[in-house]
Amino acid sequence: MTNYILEEKDSFIVLGIGTELQSDYTDYAGINKEKADFWEAVKQDGRLDALKAIAANDYIFAVNEAVNNKMMYYAGVMTEESVPEATRVIQFPKAEYLIVKGEGQSADELGQLLAGIAFGQVLPEANNFAYVGGPNAMVDMGQRNGQVLGEMWIPVVRK
Repeated sequence: MTNYILEEKDSFIVLGIGTELQSDYTDYAGINKEKADFWEAVKQDGRLDALKAIAANDYIFAVNEAVNNKMMYYAGVMTEESVPEATRVIQFPKAEYLIVKGEGQSADELGQLLAGIAFGQVLPEANNFAYVGGPNAMVDMGQRNGQVLGEMWIPVVRK
C-alpha cells in the first residue's frame, strides 16, 4: 500500500475563490481540464495573488467540496482576513486526516497524482477508516529542486 499517515488536525479555515465543476464526477479528464483552466484564470487575473497577499502561511490550497449538490473547486489560503474576490470561507473540521505526500512537475500534476493515490488506492483499501464527505484539499507546500511539494488532506473517521 502507498505511504500515508493519519494525523489529528484542529479545525481550520481556508478562504477560497471558487468555480462549479460542470463535468460528470466520473469524467476525470473533463474535471482535470476544468481545474487546470480555473487555475490559469485565477493566476492571470490576479485573484490568486490577492489571496496570497493575505495568507497566514505559504500554502496554496486546491479544495474540493460538495455544496448544495454541486461539485465546487476552490483556490484558497489559510487566513483570518478577506478579499472582495473571495467566494467562500471553507471550514475544515477538527478531525483525523488522511495525509498523502508527494511531488510533481507542477501543482496540477501533483494534485492529480495525490488524488489518484488517495481516492484510487488508499481509501478503497482502508479497513479501519473512511472518508465520509466534507472538504478535502491538495496543499501546495512550495518547491524543491524544481519539483512542487505537497500533500492531500482528507478528513476521515475510524470504522
